Amino acid sequence: MSAEPMDTTPARRPAWLRDSTTPPLADVFRSIPVRASSTGWRRFLAFVGPGYLVAVGYMDPGNWATSLAGGSQFGYALLTIALLSNIMAILLQSLCARLAIGTGKDLAQACRDAFPRWLSWPLWALAELAICATDLAEVIGTAIGLNLIFGIPLEIGIMITALDVFLILWLQTKGFRWIEAFIISMMGVIAFCFIFQIAMANPDWAAVVKGFAPTTDVFTNPDMLYLALGIIGATVMPHNLYLHSGIIQTRAYGNTLPEKREALKFATIDSTVALMFALTINASLLILAAATFHTTGQVVADLNVAHGLLNPLLGSTIAPVLFGVALLCCGLNSTVTATMAGQIVMEGFIDIKLVAWARRLVTRLVAIVPAIVVILIYGEAQLGQLLILSQVVLSLQLPFAVIPLVMFTASRAKLGELVAPRWLTALAVLIAALLISLNAKLIFDFLSGNL
Repeated sequence: MSAEPMDTTPARRPAWLRDSTTPPLADVFRSIPVRASSTGWRRFLAFVGPGYLVAVGYMDPGNWATSLAGGSQFGYALLTIALLSNIMAILLQSLCARLAIGTGKDLAQACRDAFPRWLSWPLWALAELAICATDLAEVIGTAIGLNLIFGIPLEIGIMITALDVFLILWLQTKGFRWIEAFIISMMGVIAFCFIFQIAMANPDWAAVVKGFAPTTDVFTNPDMLYLALGIIGATVMPHNLYLHSGIIQTRAYGNTLPEKREALKFATIDSTVALMFALTINASLLILAAATFHTTGQVVADLNVAHGLLNPLLGSTIAPVLFGVALLCCGLNSTVTATMAGQIVMEGFIDIKLVAWARRLVTRLVAIVPAIVVILIYGEAQLGQLLILSQVVLSLQLPFAVIPLVMFTASRAKLGELVAPRWLTALAVLIAALLISLNAKLIFDFLSGNL
């Protein structure tokens, strides 16, 4: 090896090392201390939080219709698919934490530094399109929740959702822990609402347990297979991969290898527990639909229809109110996390810094404008088609987020000793291939008019 000093100018360094070193979410970067002198339990608690922000994406309003349709049409049989899709999500989110802790970059920054501009800029454009599609679904879900609870017209409800910009800004002035506390509190309200509704529905718990066991009916029944594909295909959303790799770096873990290994362990436990909690929410929605609608032979996929039927079927006026409250909380949570993901994507890919209020206002307007236009032109009946379109857009972008994630975490040149084990990479490749195939089918069905 030459004794000459290494030339570290951008032109001579490896492409993946080019960077501007600006951390993700700079205002909260490494803002939560992880004290080496604390006990292991206290250090673990310092990492609790980001996983729950990620879990929001797995129980957002865009997933409700699929769970309602699956439970009302096939009872508890598709619970096994919900479990399988959650396992896939846990593995991919663990890779996000590995990338962030191993490289100090979020997924957007890693893509910018690894690829030439002719490739990274299109990746940025696709990621921004996915963020807008995600935000669009959350805006509509929040507006529907406001309509179900307070009777507010959807056009007005959609515009009201713009006010969450100020909520996010206020929470960020308090610190990132306040944002996490808000998200976890909303998830607690959602869980309470479903627990109460399920108690009133009184499901067949033996059938619920059996529903988590694999069944060949998924492959022999075309209609069941289609819904199963929908549940799996909508599980991993691109914005969650960018989000997790950014917010995990709000923790001030050390720079030594043992400290990074510990950070990776705690971050993985946090996201795994949080995603299992998200599974209970998704499963609760499917169980509620099975216990309430499947027993009466009613196939329900529309949120408004489900809300209207809960009162007569359960014999309680509070049941539809709780349904609306849960949907509203899901929408609020999802708009917060989707907007944060948008900030990570814009700053990570093109290193453009906007003041916080401008970033959030632009993101919200991009989501609100098409929703209002569709409602004014086509009426409320087209909201379902708009939601489907948003999911198709997400499907188109998914490979451009998953493939780089798997590539980076499998590279020892990038992660060093924290490189993903071969067995983990192999599983990730299989999952990525399956998710991409299922989403390709979703796109094909949409274009062929089967959706």
